[in-house]
Amino acid sequence: MSLFSSLDGFEPTRQTLHNYAHAVGVVPRAHATFHPQWWHISLRVTGNGLKTTAMDLPNGETFWLEMDLRNHNVLLQTSYGGTQAFSMTAGLTGTEFGNQILSAVAELGLEGEYAREKFENDDPREYDPAAAENFLTALIHANQIFNEHRATLTGKTGPVQLWPHGFDLSFEWYGTRVETYEEHGEVTEYPSQINLGFYPAGEPYFYSNPWPFEADKLVNNPLPPGAKWHTEGWQGTMLPYSELIGDDQAEARLRAFAKAVFEAASPTLLT
Repeated sequence: MSLFSSLDGFEPTRQTLHNYAHAVGVVPRAHATFHPQWWHISLRVTGNGLKTTAMDLPNGETFWLEMDLRNHNVLLQTSYGGTQAFSMTAGLTGTEFGNQILSAVAELGLEGEYAREKFENDDPREYDPAAAENFLTALIHANQIFNEHRATLTGKTGPVQLWPHGFDLSFEWYGTRVETYEEHGEVTEYPSQINLGFYPAGEPYFYSNPWPFEADKLVNNPLPPGAKWHTEGWQGTMLPYSELIGDDQAEARLRAFAKAVFEAASPTLLT
């Protein structure tokens, strides 16, 4: 049985989810414990959808937000058992949806400088529950395969997380090679890395992008059937989601893709 079913017709719902994810994401941006790699603003996959980190309340309790793609609500939940639900099927604009979430957060006794520009948008929003549930199924399977691949790697890795700004699921493995940049008199060091991700917009695809990308050392390395090196616009690799639809070997093919890119690229990112 294939793990991945068609996402045809998902794009309008994806745009709504992306906009609402921005509305959710401004809350941990303002209230979560800061992480230097911005992991505090990401969402993590659950059995029902996507969840923020837990954040502190003035009374010593905690709260979090979850995008529930089974029941099609955003839930504001607290550690003392309180829950508020905001429907994603009501057609609210991004501005309307974000404002109601921030009003509910304010009722918990919190104030903050919120990046409203990330969600404020007055376009009408479509939401197809069946399309959202198909996406959730793909997301859960991708998250599982990514975590299992991550467990096979040695060295430092980040968590598997969905980024509200790009609405893609990914994690990074970090090499020991360091790139140094100087800008405005400041020197910044960046670790080399390989990511593995799932981008669901338009024609969805899986990707794995080494950085720095040294084309002369990489693009002649073979990849599994259906995957290819990508050098126009961005540099890395991609495996179209359509390649895995209905394929009972989808899990093995995605694993082989991740492994092939890592084995080709990781030696170039080590000192």
